[in-house]
Amino acid sequence: MLLENKTAIVYGAAGSIGCAVARAYAREGAHVHLAGRTRAGLDAVADVIRRAGGVASAAQLDVLDKHAVQQHAIRVADTSGAIDVCFNATSNDDIQGETLLELPFDQFMQPVTKALSAHHAIATAVAPHMARQRGGAILVMAGGREAIPRLGGSHVAWAALAGLCRQLAADLGPHGIRVAWLLSPGSPPAADDNPPTTPNHDPPPETKALIPHHQPSLQEVAAMATFLASDFARTITAAEINLTGGAVID
Repeated sequence: MLLENKTAIVYGAAGSIGCAVARAYAREGAHVHLAGRTRAGLDAVADVIRRAGGVASAAQLDVLDKHAVQQHAIRVADTSGAIDVCFNATSNDDIQGETLLELPFDQFMQPVTKALSAHHAIATAVAPHMARQRGGAILVMAGGREAIPRLGGSHVAWAALAGLCRQLAADLGPHGIRVAWLLSPGSPPAADDNPPTTPNHDPPPETKALIPHHQPSLQEVAAMATFLASDFARTITAAEINLTGGAVID
């Protein structure tokens, strides 16, 4: 198994992507710690993982509470002995459907502020534990290189996350910590066997129509997240993994 004996934290684990990634990590042998705002949703995902023979723990957590994120990482490291992987699938609470000319500045900045604040809190909480063991992977959904109208501050937030990841990779690389982000066109549709336990924030219909139909499935996103978390990806860092099926040309 790719992640046997590894410890992973999945933030936003009650959402579609977080749930898919958490289940994939558990199938590959990781002890998965689920974190997010909705306790009932986290417990539901943990139950699915356990019934499939995996190992999962759940903790209600606000990723904007830096102290709480740090304390949770300490508890995970103390309990499991390490933090090998973290995957950030938290939503950015974005407001879509208007152009930047129509959107008030505070609503434009809302997803940008949340995305950077949350991922900075997560990365700085887990990095010290990874540094002590001279290895680890920090992963997030980011990118924002498509040109899709009426997405408000969403693309700016995703692009800012990519910039943050590049800097984290540069600063954490000497400690053996890898940082990478996955670019996906929109939110992949949930499969019947992977229902989200918290609602997704879908773009408006006129925007959704512009998202390529060849977007990856949740299983494909989770499979790539699993590969990136594994030792097979030990030379991949400061890198965007393009899952757009050609919608974004590298």
